[in-house]
Amino acid sequence: MIITAARSGPVLVVAPHPDDEVLGVGGTIARLTAEGCEVHVCIATRGRTDRFGQDQIDTVRAEAEAAHDILGIHETHWLDHPAAALDTEPHGALNRSLAELVTRIGARTLFVPHPGDIHLDHQLVFLSAMVAARPAQDIYPTGIYAYETLSETNWNAPYLTPPFVPNTFVDITETLDTKLTAFSAFASQVRASPAERSIDALRALATLRGATVHRHAAEGFVAVRQCC
Repeated sequence: MIITAARSGPVLVVAPHPDDEVLGVGGTIARLTAEGCEVHVCIATRGRTDRFGQDQIDTVRAEAEAAHDILGIHETHWLDHPAAALDTEPHGALNRSLAELVTRIGARTLFVPHPGDIHLDHQLVFLSAMVAARPAQDIYPTGIYAYETLSETNWNAPYLTPPFVPNTFVDITETLDTKLTAFSAFASQVRASPAERSIDALRALATLRGATVHRHAAEGFVAVRQCC
């Protein structure tokens, strides 16, 4: 369903921070671009120099650009809201910038972080993406899918926050290695196994999601909206 819907127009992957898009959607992105779909990535935040330092900010941005080249991204959009501090600015600012982007590129399919993620930035980006995707004009996102982010989605509080229970899967058997190569481009973020943000952990999750639908590797999503 995702692959079919994505052929109807541009795809937008909304990531709170650089590397979330690869962790959650990297294999699907690689499959979509290989099949000729136009895929955009939106990075909603930028690291603050007082917390991360300019050198680290520049490094991560360069890593993101390299990873996106590997995945075949059409264009990367940087919104520059404050990382790990989205709750310090008016929420309407994020609503507005995401809505403007969705309208400008004519996005028909959205991938968004899961609202149950432990990181508040992820929760706020999800809410703003849903505002931006409201069917208030002739062209709007007809498909919305929430993805999982290792080290964020799996740390929610059972029974207290929304659980990630995937009901839609994309076979990434042929593009898993591309996803892992793209994540490897984030050299400053990759950790050694058994850390969650390790190559081994990403491969294991893809294997698990694939096994649930009798595939060698898959990415799982929660379908928020599916409309033809």
